[in-house]
Order: sequence, then structure tokens, then C-alpha cells
Amino acid sequence: MTDPMPMGDNGPKLPPTHPPRTPPPQKKPVAPPRPQPSTKPVTTSLPLPGPGQARLEARRPRLTIRDRRAANWALTGYPWVAAQAVGKVTETVRGWGYVHPDDDALAKAVRLLVGAAAADGGRRISVHLADQDDLLLIAVLSHGSSEPEETILSALTAVPGTTSCGTDVSEDGRRVWTVLSTARPRARTAPPA
Repeated sequence: MTDPMPMGDNGPKLPPTHPPRTPPPQKKPVAPPRPQPSTKPVTTSLPLPGPGQARLEARRPRLTIRDRRAANWALTGYPWVAAQAVGKVTETVRGWGYVHPDDDALAKAVRLLVGAAAADGGRRISVHLADQDDLLLIAVLSHGSSEPEETILSALTAVPGTTSCGTDVSEDGRRVWTVLSTARPRARTAPPA
């Protein structure tokens, strides 16, 4: 005897005549893998040495901080990120026990540095902070390829407590930095009459 066939509303139910539904193709093609940066240091060679001479290689200088307290932050390259950088730098400096420079001078220096780096148009900036011998180094690296703007230096020298400042360009981008003294400012006395 045969098994009865399942009955639908309009008669016996037949197997489907078409394949099951397949998912639609991807709208965006799969991206190829990104190339990985070389792990070898970048060196440039001088002309080939003559007989009996050693080969010389020159390296580009990189920012290196050793044997001191340091902190760094990677931030987006927007102009309004300066307030975030000021908060991070001020909190770290006060955590290290420094009372000077005061909050206004510290904030002004960080805003100038971050503003200059954000103006380069890169997607990200790096803020670096270090201390040594009662001095604070604040360096901001914009990961863009702009030429150094010299007007930033005169603005940085006007910040109270600035002992030196500078700017340079490397393969990593433009670096703007300042060194601030953490010593208590001397009281200015009026000249004798």
C-alpha cells in the first residue's frame, strides 16, 4: 500500500520545480589586502667609498625620549581636539607634581601646538609630553606633509615660561615643539628711582 500524499488547499503538494533561493551577490567588492610597511629602517647612502674607506650611511633623525617620564596620545586631526589635548597634558603634568607653568600658560602652549598640527590637514596628530631637569617638552606631530610655518614660533615664544621652541619636517610629518620651565616665575621688582 502507498503512503498518502500530503494535500494542500488545491490538491496534492508537489515538490518545487526551481532551486532554493540564493543570497544576492555582494554590492561592494572585497578589498585587496593593504600593503604592510617595511620593517627595515630607512637609510640613505652616501657615494660609494674609494679603496680603503668605510661606507657611511646617514639616517633621518627620529623623535626619541629616553630615561625620563613621558606620555603620548594619538588624536584626530580636528581643530576642536585642542581642548581634549589641553586636558590630558594638564592632568599628566599635575600628576607628575609640577605646579608651574600655570594652567593658562600650559593651555596656551598646547592650543598653539595642536592648532598648528591640525591646520596641516592630516587625519591624526600625536601629542608627546616628557620631563627632565625641571623642564617640560611638549611636541605635536602632524602626520601630513606640510612645510613648517614660521609664525608659530613667535607665538610660542610669547607663552610665559618658554625656554625654547622649534619646528621641523621629517618623513613622519611636521613636528612642532616647545620646552617650558617648571620653575616658579621670579617676581618682577620695580627699578629703583
